[in-house]
Amino acid sequence: MEFSAQQIADYLKGKVVGNPEIKVSNFSKIEEGVPGTLTFLSNPKYTEYIYTTQASIVLVNDTFEPKQELKPTLIKVKNSYDALASLLSLVDSYKPKRSGISSQACVSEKAKIGENAYVGAYTCIEDGAVIGKNAQIYPQVYIGENVRIGDNVTLYPGVKIYNDCVIGNNCMVHAGTVIGSDGFGFAPTADGKYDKIPQIGIVVIEDDVEIGANTTIDRSTMGATIIRRGVKIDNLVQIAHNVEVGEDTVMAAQSGFAGSAKIGKHCMFGGQSGVVGHLTVADGTMLAAKCGVSNNIKEPNHMYHGFPHVEAKTFQRAFVCFRNFPAIRNQILELEKEVAELKKKLEHN
Repeated sequence: MEFSAQQIADYLKGKVVGNPEIKVSNFSKIEEGVPGTLTFLSNPKYTEYIYTTQASIVLVNDTFEPKQELKPTLIKVKNSYDALASLLSLVDSYKPKRSGISSQACVSEKAKIGENAYVGAYTCIEDGAVIGKNAQIYPQVYIGENVRIGDNVTLYPGVKIYNDCVIGNNCMVHAGTVIGSDGFGFAPTADGKYDKIPQIGIVVIEDDVEIGANTTIDRSTMGATIIRRGVKIDNLVQIAHNVEVGEDTVMAAQSGFAGSAKIGKHCMFGGQSGVVGHLTVADGTMLAAKCGVSNNIKEPNHMYHGFPHVEAKTFQRAFVCFRNFPAIRNQILELEKEVAELKKKLEHN
């Protein structure tokens, strides 16, 4: 399928600079652009490539002004990255959707499957499960008893959803993720062993949530572990029992959230960051990679580094000192020598 620069500009409400009739049928990275493809420039670090790329069309911010002659046609938009995302979503919407239930799937007669849903081979859907319209359930998925899944949900191969859990509309769960496994609840006994505490709660995932591959979201001891609307979770994330994650929060890979942590709205968590159990994290909090929260964060919209967490500006000032420790140590040793020599002179006198 081909689109002209003018068609794309009309869709994006942008402005064409160059040949409005030039057509593209694919996408490319700006540094690897080839004729017949569309690329974009968002990060200033890649500006040099716009003068050498062979891509036919480049999306740029409307503030961009070239410093020399350009070969590709430009489409100026308010935000080139957002515009690219919009185009990719448009292209993705043209992909054909599967429908029907594979003869090799195991679907309980007591389960309900919505219109135009697809259920792949070797998927198992248990009694009482309800699957919404247009769901795409790939092979080898397990859906437990009384699970409720909304409309337009995609479950990639190997997803496991334990009994009674709830997934809202327009969610996407990538391969290998487990939703509703038991929370890590054990009570120490007098003889030094551990008794398992039954985890009788559920997981509730609201609308428009995306969950990466091999992530685990544990069911609550009682009540629900809750992932609010619009949350985006990367691969290999662990969310423990009774955690609540606020709307539009994003979490990078290998983040971890211990039991009963309450995470605010619009938070951002870098890779391998973590939150201790039973803590509250305010709206808009940002954690750098490997940052660990060990106390409640009450003030919204602050950024933190390190473990235990320290406000970003304080951490950066402290890190300058840390980086200079070898030189500071040498200075201290030199000063100690000078003081020792001065003492000797004073004693001699």
